[in-house]
Amino acid sequence: MKKALVILVLLAAGMPRLFAHEVRPAYLELRQTSPETYDAFWKVPGQGENLRLGLYVEFPEGTTNVTVPRATMVNNAFTERWTVKRTGGLTGGTIHIAGLTATMTDVLVRLERLDGSTQVTRLTPSAPSFVVEAAPRAMQVAATYLILGGEHILLGIDHLLFVLALVLLVKGWKRLIGTITAFTLAHSLTLALATLGFVHVPGPPVEAVIALSIVFVAAEIIRGREGKPGLTERAPWVVAFAFGLLHGLGFAGALSEVGLPQQAIPLALLFFNVGVEIGQLAFIAAVLALATATRCLPVRAPAWGWRVMPYAIGSVAIFWVIQRTAAF
Repeated sequence: MKKALVILVLLAAGMPRLFAHEVRPAYLELRQTSPETYDAFWKVPGQGENLRLGLYVEFPEGTTNVTVPRATMVNNAFTERWTVKRTGGLTGGTIHIAGLTATMTDVLVRLERLDGSTQVTRLTPSAPSFVVEAAPRAMQVAATYLILGGEHILLGIDHLLFVLALVLLVKGWKRLIGTITAFTLAHSLTLALATLGFVHVPGPPVEAVIALSIVFVAAEIIRGREGKPGLTERAPWVVAFAFGLLHGLGFAGALSEVGLPQQAIPLALLFFNVGVEIGQLAFIAAVLALATATRCLPVRAPAWGWRVMPYAIGSVAIFWVIQRTAAF
């Protein structure tokens, strides 16, 4: 199947670029404890044993440390906790992340004020600073979580491989729309329930089962092509909905690392989910467009060529199952 071969080659070519990007963002959390003091928590991705990204928080002029930063290195992440003080507070001041322009990572920032309201923003190498606002803006929260949702799905290779397997398995655009809709409804449900605290499942087992779901669908592709259609081919929306519940828990785990603004939880949750859907639909559109374009190529794939894609997807997923199970 020549289109499968071409898609695989292009995906493989893009993998190094995807993994070269530091997909774990740095995280800065500031909790106001009095009109002039803030507890700071700073988390930076590790780069191996006792090494970290060279990112440092620079507060507005006039800010002083009330306590000495307490640093630890756990699970390949460098963290610091300390308290700062500034006359009049941080409102109106600019916080800068030194060293960010020399990286390919982002910094997620969450500032909680005394009244419980929060300011959430995302810093990038091209925009390494932000101004502490007096009150949060709904549009800023919506834009931040929309981008976070889109980035999470597009950088989440496991989620994309599951969606790719569904696209390869399901025949007919109506059945494909129904299948993707079922997947969307399911992961939207568990994302909301887990994020709001109604459901709690440990992250490592969820991630392992997500990888196992990819193995299952990849095997279903092979059985279907061999004339032994399984449940996924007969009722793809059922399987998509069932595994979508698990993938939603995975999305919730990523969102929990960032946190939600207390005064705008529904807004942030909605736009994170919308960002996930936009990213997912963009990926599906790209795969279908690529598959259509390959039909025009003067390439004849061998008779066994159709096996390349499902076996490649399944092999990567099996590796993840072993890796994630071993991390329990």
